[in-house]
Amino acid sequence: MAEIYERAIVEKRNVLNELRSNNMTLQELRFFSIYLSKINPFDINTRIVRFPLSDFQRIMGFGKLNIGQLKASTNSLLCKVVNIPEETGGYTAFTLFKKCRVFRNSDDEWFMEINASDDALPLMFDFKSRYFKYELWNALRLKSANQVRMYEILKQYETIGKRELPVQELRELLGIAKDEYTYWQNFKVRVLDSCQQALKETTDICFTYERGKAGQGGKWLSVVFYIKKNEDYIDQLTLDEFISMQPQPEPVDMISDDELEGQMTIYDETQEIDYGSELANLLGGAALNDEFTSDQVRVLQDLTIKAVPSRDHIEMCNYLIKQVHKMNVYNPKKEKRFTYLCKMIETDIEEG
Repeated sequence: MAEIYERAIVEKRNVLNELRSNNMTLQELRFFSIYLSKINPFDINTRIVRFPLSDFQRIMGFGKLNIGQLKASTNSLLCKVVNIPEETGGYTAFTLFKKCRVFRNSDDEWFMEINASDDALPLMFDFKSRYFKYELWNALRLKSANQVRMYEILKQYETIGKRELPVQELRELLGIAKDEYTYWQNFKVRVLDSCQQALKETTDICFTYERGKAGQGGKWLSVVFYIKKNEDYIDQLTLDEFISMQPQPEPVDMISDDELEGQMTIYDETQEIDYGSELANLLGGAALNDEFTSDQVRVLQDLTIKAVPSRDHIEMCNYLIKQVHKMNVYNPKKEKRFTYLCKMIETDIEEG
């Protein structure tokens, strides 16, 4: 039994490491956690999970929902791949999910269904699922992908109580870009101290840290983490409580089935406006509603890349949508909207 348990833990760690290496966004990690909370780990027939579309909006942090944004989000979920190493030195690769369906029922209510891939089923059902399901759920209230990744990195070593990581490896595990937090003090304050406070306030573990190996002039070459149980941890949220805590989205106002199919085609291969790249097309259509010129969209694309270090297309789209919503509150004149939006993003970049 002990051997089976250890094998389950190893597989669970492999999955979580893969999710980190694939740069799963905070919203996607939350969605995966909620998917696991909705299945019955002892009944494989529960593999298809249905969400009211309004709940999906709140889980993913969407305000106003449009077809381009919805399609981009579900496509991203369907592309998440894990690689499970084999004893021979090879590996097996597969996606977590295989099918997503958005539909309207007889009561005129919109829903989304998602189905796990066949190869991922052993990781999600039976006894194995309970281990990484527990870890992800405890991190549900964290506010950034960095914080979730830090939680997962340290949670694996809770029983040992200590883990030392080279600074470069830590940056890679956290998904920190090479040009992000290049000064140690910024990395310490924005990442280490921020994660330390967040885990203490919202998860079942907490940590302290100190310099490990030192280089010339006292440079930090590694970080030693001391991990322990968080005695102040509050009982886990229920799913309904978590969803109710999220900002109230705008009402879901989806179009008819025929219009839906037509509009999804417009945002796909036959998109009428070409802004010059796949990312620019996503941002220009799904986030900016084709309001700006191609040159302006490319400028906004470049600024958004700087503002969202993860480089994740869906996270960038969500970020830009939120900035547009914020701009709309101030309602600048039409001819000043592009300049106003640029300045908002530039301020975000400067504030780090």
